[in-house]
Amino acid sequence: MKSSTKLIDLTEKHAEAIAHQWYNNIKNNPKTPFYHTMPESKAKQQALNFYNKFGKLFLSDSPFEEAHTLFARYAEESYTARIPLPQAIYAITLMRRHMWLYAEYQSTFTTAVEHHHAAESLNRTILMFDYATYVIVLQYDELLRKEIEEKFKALK
Repeated sequence: MKSSTKLIDLTEKHAEAIAHQWYNNIKNNPKTPFYHTMPESKAKQQALNFYNKFGKLFLSDSPFEEAHTLFARYAEESYTARIPLPQAIYAITLMRRHMWLYAEYQSTFTTAVEHHHAAESLNRTILMFDYATYVIVLQYDELLRKEIEEKFKALK
């Protein structure tokens, strides 16, 4: 668990730097055109909301519930901003990627034991992002259904 906390500590301590690297990727990435015109502060806040809560999510006894709370809000904000679902999902995929790239660049895991713990951390992180993807798609679906229902009611 010590190496797991290394990843948490690194992510939360350097959240701003990781979010900045993520933003530099997303603002020019052909898979995320919506973000190309989004103000930097607004885009970076999405990543910071995750990176600053990474430890709470990672160490939770009920990670699905924590993920549901965090990523349902992310989905609602993204939906309201009209970010297409594929881009909202890819944005969180890049959040995960930049977190790990930063840890790798900092040589966070150097010993064989730390590499083993890093693999465990990676598995837990992937699980959290699997939950995130599910929650985001679920929330988008619910919001879209409500929007369509309201439009049909307005037609009556």
